[in-house]
Amino acid sequence: MDIHEYQAKKILSEFGVSIPRGGIAYSPENAEFKAREIGGSQWVVKAQVHSGARGKAGGIILCKNELEVAQAADKLLGKKLVTNQTGPAGKIINRVYIEEVTQIEKELYLGLVFDRGSECIMVVASTEGGMSVEEISKEKPESIIRSKIEVAVGMQEFQAREIAFGLGIEPKLISRTAEAIIGCYRIFRELDATMVEINPLVISTDHHVLALDCKMSFDNNALFRRNNVSELRDKSQENESEVY
Repeated sequence: MDIHEYQAKKILSEFGVSIPRGGIAYSPENAEFKAREIGGSQWVVKAQVHSGARGKAGGIILCKNELEVAQAADKLLGKKLVTNQTGPAGKIINRVYIEEVTQIEKELYLGLVFDRGSECIMVVASTEGGMSVEEISKEKPESIIRSKIEVAVGMQEFQAREIAFGLGIEPKLISRTAEAIIGCYRIFRELDATMVEINPLVISTDHHVLALDCKMSFDNNALFRRNNVSELRDKSQENESEVY
């Protein structure tokens, strides 16, 4: 089961991973109010659909004032977003996420999946954030760091710090980056996730480690014991063949 970005970010925050200020909106008026509530001078309005590559498809709009936020929400809400992951049918945008603009110094990739071959949780990280992991593997394979986590032992702090060092993080931010990695690992284990991905995980110009975009998927067979996860399901985003 997939969930929306705004839902995934709430989970990240609950597990100690920092996120930019943001809020969900269901109408242009609500979006404008959220921008005012968040504060700042620039925002991004992000279509909430179960798909990556939203920016390339026009589903993420930069706004420089509150009126532009309302206009962007009006442009997106109720429309179909077609990406290279949705297929030609696209997915309907029923809500948008309003988020403060982050000034970025460095973009990273962080993902966790279960590796069936080794029966371990695989942490995949790269200095090439903002690209899909497939693009990174093709264009910058040397930038990829892989770390296997034994399920019986769990992730140790030194492993998270080693990944952070491998990403070239400056010393004063190693601990914060390691905390984000451990937070993602805890989500994976404690909520029966099948995939946790932050892309990009960014270092901001004011030296914060933030999850700028994220995706999560969960084991359908474990939802019966994860009511807090199963209630996040959005059937409107599922194909008929996926409905269970």
